[in-house]
Amino acid sequence: MASSGKKKTTMAKLTRESRLRERRLDKQAKKDARKLAPARHSEWPGETIDATTSEPSRTGATEHAPESQ
Repeated sequence: MASSGKKKTTMAKLTRESRLRERRLDKQAKKDARKLAPARHSEWPGETIDATTSEPSRTGATEHAPESQ
């Protein structure tokens, strides 16, 4: 009579499954890191994206209002 405690999965299969689980975890970690990274990088170091207009604006540039007399 066969024992019900007999090992039915080979070590090779267990190893493959564990490598697959690790790859999936690594892939998910990379995906999460991309989500947390800034959405867009600018060519200009002082340039940011205005969330309301989606237009680039220079942080170093100053706008002068016309002087009232």
